[in-house]
Amino acid sequence: MSSLAQIKFGTDGWRGVIARDFTFANIERVAQAYADYLLGQHGGSPLPLVVVGYDRRFLSELFAQRVAEVLIGNNLHVSLFGEAAPTPLVSWAVKELKATGGVVITASHNPADFNGFKIKAPWGGSASPEITSAVEKLVDASVPKRANISDDGHELLAPAVESYRAQIAGYIDLTRLRQATAVVVVDPMHGSGGTWVESFLSGGTLKIETIRAWRDPLFGGVNPEPIDINLRALKQRVLEGKALVGLATDGDADRVGAVNELGATMTMHDVVPLILLHLVRQRKMTGAVVRTFSQSVLLKRIAAAHNLKLYETAIGFKYIADLMLKDDILIGAEESGGIGVKGHIPERDGMLNSLLFLEAIITAGKPPSEMLRELHREFGEFHFGRKDLPLETARGVELLEKLAKATPGEVAHYAVNGVETTDGTKLLFADESWLLFRQSGTEPVLRIYAEATNAAKMNALLTAGEELALGR
Repeated sequence: MSSLAQIKFGTDGWRGVIARDFTFANIERVAQAYADYLLGQHGGSPLPLVVVGYDRRFLSELFAQRVAEVLIGNNLHVSLFGEAAPTPLVSWAVKELKATGGVVITASHNPADFNGFKIKAPWGGSASPEITSAVEKLVDASVPKRANISDDGHELLAPAVESYRAQIAGYIDLTRLRQATAVVVVDPMHGSGGTWVESFLSGGTLKIETIRAWRDPLFGGVNPEPIDINLRALKQRVLEGKALVGLATDGDADRVGAVNELGATMTMHDVVPLILLHLVRQRKMTGAVVRTFSQSVLLKRIAAAHNLKLYETAIGFKYIADLMLKDDILIGAEESGGIGVKGHIPERDGMLNSLLFLEAIITAGKPPSEMLRELHREFGEFHFGRKDLPLETARGVELLEKLAKATPGEVAHYAVNGVETTDGTKLLFADESWLLFRQSGTEPVLRIYAEATNAAKMNALLTAGEELALGR
C-alpha cells in the first residue's frame, strides 16, 4: 500500500486532488476503514444503515457508487441518493432515517480538481474528531470488499427529503418572505444547492432569480466558495436587477454568502451578527453563542450586551456541533460561512441560513447596508478581510510556530498587544483588532485573516501579514 496516498482527515473530511490522491483505489480504502469502524461500533443485528450522498463535482456520482459498493460488500445497508444533493439534506436524512452514519462525496468549497469524503454522525452533523481519528487508524486494516448494488435503498430517502422541506417551512416565515415586494438573486455557484432556495420562495410577489444553477464541474472557473473574489457574477446581477440582496451557497450548499443592495460582498463578520440580533430581538430566542477563532469581535460584544454565554473554539464546524449536542446553543458560526442555529440539526446549512438572513432583512424593513451601519453604531465598527496564500503545509506550520515564539513587536506600525494560539497564531492589538495566521486543514493554503476598527487598518494588517508570511 506504500504507493497509495496517506489518508488524513482535516477540518471536515479527507480531501485530495482527483486522479492524484482522490482515486477509486483510495476511496475504497477509506470506505473500508469506515465500514470496519461501523461494524466495530454497531456490529450484529440489525446491520447498520449508512446514507451516501454526493455533490456535482467531477465523477462524484461514481465515487459515491464505489463507496456504496464497499459498504454493501461489508454487509451494511445503504441508502444512496440518486442525484447530487446538498450536504445538509444528506445530514438531515441520516438523522431522520436513524442511520448509523453517512458519507458525502464532496470537497465543499475547494478548487474544482479536488474531491472529498465527509463522514456524517448519527445526530445529523459532522463526525467528531474522535470518529475521524478512529477511521483514520483503520485505513488498510483490512482489504476492501465490494459487492454489486442490487438495491440502493433510494426509496427510503423520499420521506426524508419531504421532512427536510417541512422543517425549513416550519423554521422560516416563508409566507412573509413570499409576500415581500423585492428582488432577490440566488447564486449556488454551480454547486448542489441548485434551485433549492428559490423553491422555498416562489409563488408570491417576491421576485426570485437563480443564477449559475446548472452543473459545471469547473464551477465557472472560480472556487465554489462564496467570498468576494468568487462572487463577481452575483454582484453584477444584484446591481443589474436592483435586488435587495444576493444570497450564495458553496459547492455543497452548507455555507452561505451574501451581497448587499449596493453590490458589495458582506463577510460573515457582517452576516452572522445581524442574524444573531434577529434571533435575539425579533424571535426572542435565547441560548449560548459559539464563535470560532477567526470569527468577529462583534459576536462577543452582542453576546455580552444580551447576557448570552459565549464559547470560542478552534476552526472547524465539528467543534461547534459538539457544543450544540452538549449545551443550549443559539448560534454557532465560522468565518467561512458555516452557521448552525438552534432548533435545527447541529450542522451548517447554507439554504436555511440564506432564508434566515433574508427573513432578518425583510423583518427589519431596511436594506442590508443600513442594517450594518446600525450594527456598527451600536456595537462598534469592525471590518474583516482575508488573504489565501498557496503554501505547503509544512512551511505554513513552521511559520506559525515562529510567529508564536518570536512574536513581532509591531505590525504595520501598530503595536502587538498579545498573542493567542488556539488555532493558528493570532496577533492582538489594543483596540481589539487582530491578525491571524492559519494553515488550512483541507488544502495547501496559508490563510491570513484580519479584523480592525476601520478598513484602512484592516488592509494594512493584511498586507503586512502577507509580507511576514513571504519573508519580505
